[in-house]
Parts: sequence; structure tokens; C-alpha cells
Amino acid sequence: MRRSKSSSARALVIRIRFAMRSLRTYRAIFVASIEAVSTRSSTTMSTRPSSPAAGRWRNLAAEPCLPPIEIYLAGRAISEVGNVALPVSEIAIEGSRAWLRANLHALDAEHHVRIHDLVQPGSHDLRTLFSRRARDESPLANDTSIGVGYAPLSPLEQLVLAVERRINGRDRANEHRAWGEDLKVMGVRNGGTVHLTVACAIVGRHVAHLDDYLGEKAALERLARELAGQRGFTTAEIAINAADYLPTGAVYLTVTGTSAEAGDDGEVGRGNRVNGLITPYRPMSLEAAAGKNPVTHVGKIYNVLARQIAEALIRIPDIAAAQCVMVSRIGAPVTRPALVQVKLGTRDEVPAGQLRSQAEEVVVDQLSRAPKLIDDFVAGTVAIF
Repeated sequence: MRRSKSSSARALVIRIRFAMRSLRTYRAIFVASIEAVSTRSSTTMSTRPSSPAAGRWRNLAAEPCLPPIEIYLAGRAISEVGNVALPVSEIAIEGSRAWLRANLHALDAEHHVRIHDLVQPGSHDLRTLFSRRARDESPLANDTSIGVGYAPLSPLEQLVLAVERRINGRDRANEHRAWGEDLKVMGVRNGGTVHLTVACAIVGRHVAHLDDYLGEKAALERLARELAGQRGFTTAEIAINAADYLPTGAVYLTVTGTSAEAGDDGEVGRGNRVNGLITPYRPMSLEAAAGKNPVTHVGKIYNVLARQIAEALIRIPDIAAAQCVMVSRIGAPVTRPALVQVKLGTRDEVPAGQLRSQAEEVVVDQLSRAPKLIDDFVAGTVAIF
């Protein structure tokens, strides 16, 4: 059910854009290991005499050179087709470095990380399951799993997504180069007031003084407040890097733009669902879509498909909101799930039973399109985090 903004009920959504996302067929695990990667990439930070933290900033250039971020690529991939050997390790490592170069502007993919390839071939039974389908049949599901989707997003969910997308979607080479990509946005609505807490890793070499750091925080707050107003939240309480403590100069500074360098870690599965959000007040699957193959792994396919079904259902004029749950059975065609359940919120008290045939048509149509998702996944046109 969709609630109005005047409701006193609370809503909570979280969006995290963390440094490394899995490539399509294997998983990445971050292991935190450094405070400052090298003096070559560090910077010296000072404060103007008027600053309350004058003399208390640490000279980042004096930090010890510690080991780089350790990234472990773990997953399953075939290493040969017939008599042709596939360079899986090279593809995995170089593909990961290419992703890091393209998505983390302050991180040196050659020196700030060390990548370990642990990818191995899959089990014999799952490999044969992949290849045993009939010529005219859909791929066979390689797992028994659950996919969940809903639509539409609430105003709060839209706001949280908009804040993250605006910050990480900027022209990073020319606009606010001090903003790192390691970003977390939490939104809480209490009645008509929205509370946003934004954690954004600041790149030290792009802020020469404490006043510069505070200026970057102020810019982040202005952006979040503007987006809140655009989505109807007239009252917004916004905190940027709320753990900062200026009397001692303790602020969220990084070398690489991600906290992975100094004590934070993560792995696929703990982050966003396929709609880009963590939504404890909504139906959600614990499956991680990233790192799963796009052909037979229903942990990826059904979460995207369930979302698309829900989005298609709310295009029916009498449907205001929709939820979809899909259950797979290993060995069955991907296009024939064991269960598809939809829940509908209707407009003007229209009985949901009157919309059953239209809803079934939508589900059948979307299931028939499942094989096309393979191409969309490979092309990168479908978001999975």
C-alpha cells in the first residue's frame, strides 16, 4: 500500500554505492587493509589560522605505506570449450581493473589494489544441467531461489536514489573531484519531515584546508536539500559525514575515495537489491544479483523479472501498486517458475479480482521475454544494484 506523506508512519530506505561490484560471472570480496596507499598518492593537509582545528590535522604524506586493498575474485567459470583454453584468470583480473578505472576516479587500479583470482570450474552436475536443455527450450534454472519486486517507489525511495545518482552521476573529472564514490544514503520519513544521513568519502588531495572540506560538505547538503524539495519534502534534516569531530580534526578523509582503504570491508550480498535500495519495510529477497550468471541463475534473473512484472502491472490504470514474488525450481526452464504471486493495490476500491485476467496477461508476457534478459545483462542495460 502506498502511504501519503502526511502519515505519521516511518519509512526507511538505504542506498549504498560501494567501491567494487561483481562482474557478470564471479563475485568480488573486499578485504580492508590500508590507511594510505602510498605517499605518492597522498596529500598534505593544513588549516588556515582561523580554523578551530588548527594544528591538529594529520599530515597525510607522513602516513606509513601500507599494503594495498586486497580483492578476491571467487566464483565459477569454465576454463575451456572443447580443445580451446579460455584465459579466465586474465579476463577476471583485467576486467576488474578496467571496472575500477572506469568507476573510481581517485583510485589507481594498478597500485592501490591487489587482485587475487580464485575462480574455479563449476561442479559436473551443474555444468551438465547448463548444457542439457532441448534446442527449442529455455535455459534450465541452476538453483531453487526466490525473486521479489515491487512498484512504484515511494517518494522517500525516489529521493534516496536521486541523491546517490546525482552525486555519483556528476562529471567526476571536473565537478567536485573531492567527492569519492564510496557513498551511503539513509532516508527516514517521520510524518512530513525527511531525515537524510549521507556518508561521502572525501578525497584528501582535493581539499587543501579544513575550510575546503567543510565547503564540500556544504555543497553535498545543498544538493540533497534541493532534491528533497523537488520531491515534495518541505522540511528536511540533512547530516553529511555525521561522525566528523572538528575539535580534533577527525573527518572522513580518504586517499582513494573509498573506505575500503582503511578498515571497511564488504562482499556481494550485503548491499543493494536490484532496484538500488535496501528496503526493510518492503518485500525483498536476500539473493545478491551481482556475481551470478545471466543465463540460468534465477537469483539474478527472477529478481529483475519480478521488478519488471510489478512495473508493468502499475501501467494498468486501475492498479496503484503491485508486488511480485517468483519461486524457481532447479532443473525447470527459467520461463516456467514454480510460483508467481502478485499482490495488487487498486484505485477507487476496484476489487483486485476484476483485474485477474489483465494481471495474468502481464505475467505471461513478461515471462516470455525472459530469454531477452540475457542480452540486456550482457549489454549492461539492466541495473542489478
